[in-house]
Amino acid sequence: MSGSAQEEKLRVQQLRALRRRWLRDQELSPREPVLPPRRLGPVAAFWERFLQPGDLWRLQVHKAFQTGSFVMLRVLLPAWAIAYCLKYHL
Repeated sequence: MSGSAQEEKLRVQQLRALRRRWLRDQELSPREPVLPPRRLGPVAAFWERFLQPGDLWRLQVHKAFQTGSFVMLRVLLPAWAIAYCLKYHL
């Protein structure tokens, strides 16, 4: 009976060692994950080159977008709401 208990202890010890090794293998190294290089389509490649961070064009596009959104939200929509109310409710 003592032989089978020793075999079972040895088996449990081997399973624990295998589990420890498996868990250690699951840790990512600093080089992982290895991703394939990005392949951009023609339009995305154009915008990637055209709007580089800190580029003059990028700043101009951002400024134009901010100005357009300001005009739309602060001028055109309120003017439309006022014109609608004056036309249909008074």
